[in-house]
This record gives sequence, structure tokens and C-alpha cells, in this order.
Amino acid sequence: MNSLGRIFRVSLAGESHGPGIAVLIDGCPPGIPLAVEDFAADLERRRGGRPGTTARREDDVPEIVSGVYRGRTTGSPILALFRNQDARPGAYDDLAGKPRPGHADWTGWYKFGGFNDPRGGGHFSGRLTVALVAAGVVAKKLIAPTVVQARIVEVGGEADYTPLVEQARALGDSLGGLIECRASGVRPGLGEPFFDSLESVISHAVFAVPAVKGIEFGAGFAAARMRGSEMNDPIVDASGRTATNHAGGINGGISSGNDIVFRVAIKPTSSIATPQQTIDLETGEARQIRVGGRHDACIALRAPVVLEAVTAIVLADALRLADERKT
Repeated sequence: MNSLGRIFRVSLAGESHGPGIAVLIDGCPPGIPLAVEDFAADLERRRGGRPGTTARREDDVPEIVSGVYRGRTTGSPILALFRNQDARPGAYDDLAGKPRPGHADWTGWYKFGGFNDPRGGGHFSGRLTVALVAAGVVAKKLIAPTVVQARIVEVGGEADYTPLVEQARALGDSLGGLIECRASGVRPGLGEPFFDSLESVISHAVFAVPAVKGIEFGAGFAAARMRGSEMNDPIVDASGRTATNHAGGINGGISSGNDIVFRVAIKPTSSIATPQQTIDLETGEARQIRVGGRHDACIALRAPVVLEAVTAIVLADALRLADERKT
């Protein structure tokens, strides 16, 4: 449910406006250098406070409770806590019993019988991606020299998106975005067909990130309009290197040694000030709501580092599985 991975395994806990967020990382080998300072750069990339992002500003300094001794991993599970210091749960009092369109408020209420924490989305919130980014920092150390990098391709359909984001915020609305993620230096042979193909597991992890609505590898949906003579990547040497990369670095669910490339569609932020229709769960009557508080005009602006993290987590697990096969 709240865990990902078979050997390198990541588990999450916490709610958006509760005491804090926790991540448990199991399966990390001993002896890996790891300090609190190692998390700073990636966590800063995820943090709000920049134009177009939420004004919520958490310190997000991890409290490492276990799994690290004298600056090295011990081989036991790594537990890291992130205390919520800028939470404002009272901002959601007026929305009690009135599920926000586009959020998991209604589905969470239905699935858990009304016992879910709805404040800021609770356990469904993008706030939990702080834990994913932290786990990604550890995973990136394990997969080196493989490098994972993600970038924003467009927001609202435009590559020059800053004016659009400012306009959407002024109107009390939001925008979605398209992000490309690339893993370079991936060794061939990673992936476990049939159901644990590398594309399948990456997609599984990516769709666990809140607001993700689509993914395509390599040529993606454009492949449906191509001929085989166009789509097939010519193999140029015995290492598996290809002249093109329409396959996105994966064939038959197994890494080919070429760059793994995929693009992810991030939907517009659901919490918007524009009036929206919902219902009162207590009375069943229609209601109109405006969502106040501090929200991103475009959540895609903070998503690249999160996608890097889940990709690194999947690759770290795939590497450990591959190494286990050799023993």
C-alpha cells in the first residue's frame, strides 16, 4: 500500500497538516556516505516560496532517526522525519464535509468511511513528496554513475510559461505541465519481465506522485503514427547503442543501455480560488466553494526533482535485484 520496491524498499507515512512526514528506506547497503547536508539541494528544488508555487515554506531538514552512524549507512532501515512547522490546518475548517473537485477528498472519504484526514489532502497530499525526494537522494547514491535529470518542457502548452503562470494565479486558476525525465548511464539488463518490466515499474512509481495523469516512453504516443522502419532504432555496436532512441532506452521491458527517456503529464493544481461546485456530504445538497489557503498555481514547477527521485528509487531496486540474481 504505502511501500514501493522489492529489495530497495521505500515506505511513507504522514499527512499534509499533521505533525510531520516520515520515510523508511530499507535495503540500503552499508557503508554509503550519508549526511543531513546531502539532502539539501534536492529538497530546495522541491520547496515552495518561488513564483507560481505555494507560499507554504517548510524547513524540510530531515531528522535521521536510524540507519546512519558516523556519516555512513549501517545496512539497517533508514528512518527520516520531516516535522511540519508551517502547517495551517484551520484553513480547511470551512471546507469540512465539502470535497474539493479534482482532489481525493471524496474518494478518500468514501474509501475510508469518513475517517480520512482531509486537511490539505491529508495522506493524499503532494506534501508527502518530500519523503520521496529524500529517498531519491539515497537512491541516487546507489545508482551512480547513472544520472537522472528532469526538466519542464512546457506549462499550459507553452515553453515560455512564466507569463501564463502569473496570469493563472491572478485569475485564481492553475495550470498543468509536461516534464521530461532522462536517466543516462543506465546499464543494460535491468527489468524483470513480464509484469515487472522496467517501464511498468517506473510507471507505477510515477503514477504514485500526486497530480500525474500520463506517461510516455521514447516516441510514446507518436509511435502510433510511425512505420516500423521509422520507429525501430538501428543498433550500431555490440554494446547495444542505437542511432536513435524511439524506444526510450527500454526494449521488452529491459534496459538497453541507451538513455531512458520518458515524459510525464502533470494536471493543473486542483485547489483554486475560482468558484467550483461540490456537495455537502452531510446534507447531500449542492454547494459552491472557493478554495483559499496557500497553493501552487502550477504544481509542475516543483515536480522535476520528485520524478527524478522515483526514477532513481526504481533503478536502485532494479540494480539490487539484478545483483542478487548473480549471487
